[in-house]
Amino acid sequence: MSRGQLPIAVPADVRRAAVRLVRADGRGFGAVLGLNAAAAGAGLAGPWLLGRIIDEVRAGSGVGAVDRLAAGIVVCSLAQLLLARWARYVGHRFGERMLARVREEFVDRALALPASVVERAGTGDLTARGTADVATVGTTLRDAGPDLVINTVQALFLLGAVFVLDPLLGAVGVCCLAPIAVVLRWYLRRARDGYLAEGAANSEVAEILAATASGARTVEAFRLGERRIRASREALEVSRRRRLYTLFLRTVFFPAVEVSYVLPVAGALLVGGVLHAHGAMSLGAVVASALYLRQLSTPLDEILSRVEQLQSSGASFARVEGLARAPQAGDAADSPAPSDDRIDVTGVRYAYDRGGEVLRGVDLTVRPGERLAVVGPSGAGKTTLSRLLAGVDAPSAGAVTVGGVPVAGLGPERLRRQVVLVTQEHHVFLGTVRDNLRIAEPSATDEELWAALGAVGAEAWVRELPDGLDTPLGEGGCGTDGSQAQQLALARVVLADPHTLILDEATALLDPTTARHTERALAAVLEGRTVIAIAHRLHTAHDADRVAVMEDGCLTELGTHEELVAAGGAYAALWRTWHGDPTDGSTV
Repeated sequence: MSRGQLPIAVPADVRRAAVRLVRADGRGFGAVLGLNAAAAGAGLAGPWLLGRIIDEVRAGSGVGAVDRLAAGIVVCSLAQLLLARWARYVGHRFGERMLARVREEFVDRALALPASVVERAGTGDLTARGTADVATVGTTLRDAGPDLVINTVQALFLLGAVFVLDPLLGAVGVCCLAPIAVVLRWYLRRARDGYLAEGAANSEVAEILAATASGARTVEAFRLGERRIRASREALEVSRRRRLYTLFLRTVFFPAVEVSYVLPVAGALLVGGVLHAHGAMSLGAVVASALYLRQLSTPLDEILSRVEQLQSSGASFARVEGLARAPQAGDAADSPAPSDDRIDVTGVRYAYDRGGEVLRGVDLTVRPGERLAVVGPSGAGKTTLSRLLAGVDAPSAGAVTVGGVPVAGLGPERLRRQVVLVTQEHHVFLGTVRDNLRIAEPSATDEELWAALGAVGAEAWVRELPDGLDTPLGEGGCGTDGSQAQQLALARVVLADPHTLILDEATALLDPTTARHTERALAAVLEGRTVIAIAHRLHTAHDADRVAVMEDGCLTELGTHEELVAAGGAYAALWRTWHGDPTDGSTV
């Protein structure tokens, strides 16, 4: 299945998002501005006092006057140091709070994405946005943002001080900064697109690596190794070229800027020297102006460096904020309530992007409380049908409804209570056993948690853990093997208490005896619920109320186990093959 790229926010959306984040902590932003203004103001005193010392010495003043002015320089420098450190501390805390909001918004938006959108986009893009891009945005908010504010205030104060000393020298300094403006304009016109292209290429590399790793067995079975290596090399080559382009932009931008820093100082000395020679300006004022413009190079260098970083982080912010433009799963309040739990599949067809049809005119009705097994050879369309039944994907043609309402149109909360799909894929989250279970039902009591664990045969090993339900799992905690992780996933299903449960290889990681026990335990707990099992072991079909046989995307047989065996069709042939050796774990 080809991927549909997640959207990217336009610059206007990014600006609005940045303003929204600042407004959410307006008091903190005001404190950052105020402290930086105070630090910049204290820093202006040094060059001015030095100019006064020069003028006092030329006027013949004594040592006492020089000492007083020198003491003023020391006091102002100390005040600037303390205020700057306080401002940086406040700025970093402000940035951390903004980063927390960005992370929370990203998680909320990612969880609100319809499963079909995530599937088509691929986990690589979403993972890259949630890790590398969010980290880049976080670095900017924590470091670059406060530094940019600090240095911008300092630069404005320094230029203002030169204008106060002499407007002509101030104008000369500004004019000599013109080359920087030209180079900056050239850079900004190219940087955003360059960094967005680089981010997209990195996502492509991440997606190819993730898909190859997760499908390693398939790659090996079909001898796709060379093809996957070739695809990886092509993606890496694209990533390399786009990375080199952004490096080229920086190699033009920074050297040109570095050369431009000396121009304001040289201009001020030349013009100031002429004015002093004609008696229009004191030597102290000329020296102070030159010092101010020399000091200007430090905040200006930081500003331009942060501008470069802002282009990279701005592209990352556009990718992070782009989730706001992605389709969102409908709200439960907006979707109609199903009239009952009956599932109807009517004339359903489905084709993945750039692929042929996987389902061809499937018609099926699943009655409330029924246990239906779906069997068939690999590639028959069983898993695709389970995804349509669970609302992960919408059919290309036809309809899949529950109680007369399209399953894919149900809001997330209502869909979770109505239909749950359990696959071989599972995840143990960082946290305790209790945390992992309460994902399904946050209000569940310990008694309900133990009952759910007991229902899937996991109570015994959980009680043997050092702290029982409070035992941390995952990295830094107790490890879980594949079967234990899958039992935790099944226990979450029990707690969610859906009306319809779809099992697609949900017990594949369990041994045959444990798998059968778990399936029967689930059937007992979900008595009266609808259970649809994608059967890879025929004992599941034997225990079901009805069996649906899929072949080449079509539903070819439907009936009870006894009826289908008696009919002598495809199911009967599968049953005879499997039943010939009762201990055989063959899958279908």
